[in-house]
Amino acid sequence: MTYAKVSLTLVVLSLVAAFTAAIFALDSVDAARSAQDKQRSPATEPMAHEAASTAVGGVQSYAGATPAGNPDTIAASQAPFPAELPPLHAGRVLPVRITLKDVTVPIAPGVRYRAWGFDGGAPGPVVHVRQGQTVRITLTNGGAIPHSIDFHAARIAPNVAFRDVEPGKSITYSFRANDPGVFVYHCGTKPVLAHIANGMYGAIVVDPAKPLPPSHHQYVLVASEWYLDSPGTSEPASLDMTKARLMMPDWVTFNGYAGQYKAHPLEADPGHLVRFYVANAGPSLVTAFHVVGTIFSRVYPEGDMTHPLTGVQTSDVPAGGGAVFEVKIDQPGLYPFVNHSFASVDMGQVGILNVGDVEGTASH
Repeated sequence: MTYAKVSLTLVVLSLVAAFTAAIFALDSVDAARSAQDKQRSPATEPMAHEAASTAVGGVQSYAGATPAGNPDTIAASQAPFPAELPPLHAGRVLPVRITLKDVTVPIAPGVRYRAWGFDGGAPGPVVHVRQGQTVRITLTNGGAIPHSIDFHAARIAPNVAFRDVEPGKSITYSFRANDPGVFVYHCGTKPVLAHIANGMYGAIVVDPAKPLPPSHHQYVLVASEWYLDSPGTSEPASLDMTKARLMMPDWVTFNGYAGQYKAHPLEADPGHLVRFYVANAGPSLVTAFHVVGTIFSRVYPEGDMTHPLTGVQTSDVPAGGGAVFEVKIDQPGLYPFVNHSFASVDMGQVGILNVGDVEGTASH
């Protein structure tokens, strides 16, 4: 073959390769545009806030996605989780019986989720004991797969007490609550990330042997996250494990429901001491607890009930941790309490402390 023929052949092959590359490029553009169009088109009923998309691994976010209509009206019609700390048990032993159930729960205005709930909800019931009191736990598994219950307030062999319970079976164990503070309890069955993200968590408050100063209101807030595989508006959502691993929640809440204490504010009177017990079930994010418009008079970080911090603006509660916050507000008004990581506020981790029965609404 002559040199001229070789050169001509190379030119022709180069032109064919360039033409093929151009065709593939056009196909890629069309595919990208088609994917964008699919993301823009609602897969379910119209929403008040269209779900945003994210570039991380192509994962679809449903943060803020609620049905068309007024989400505030929907939230107002939803009964709030009772935030008041329940009374103490008089006896030396507090029996706690919890049944695990597979349930569908509301987690935001018009949004439902297929959860695994302690006593049929998320969070589970608040346990309140005195330091030195014995807690006797009985967990009955009414679900479809093995589960367990891990109390952070217990000093006990986890392989014995926190072992898996088969469906239809029960386990009973006891521990002495020797450490004061507010603690998380949760399912400890593998993968723990999935079990907590599906709603298996709650709080236990252990009063110190030397009582804290008397307070007029004591509120328990359990922080947590929800990771949805669908908007949850036309039919209930389930867990998106990829989002959970990426720590990309759709909703972040106090006591399981986004913004419920904006629709149903917590109450206080001017000059009264209010105590917040904040437990962070996670499973992954930190809660930077803050009350807008005031400063905490005392903060008891983790289980340290003898060395409070004073004059604190914001304090972190890590996933799996807890802290006690005290505040006294003299001026009537509406005081939002928030996770000061404001992405979490945007996803629902916000409430209102109404001091003095004030009318109106607040920001945040």
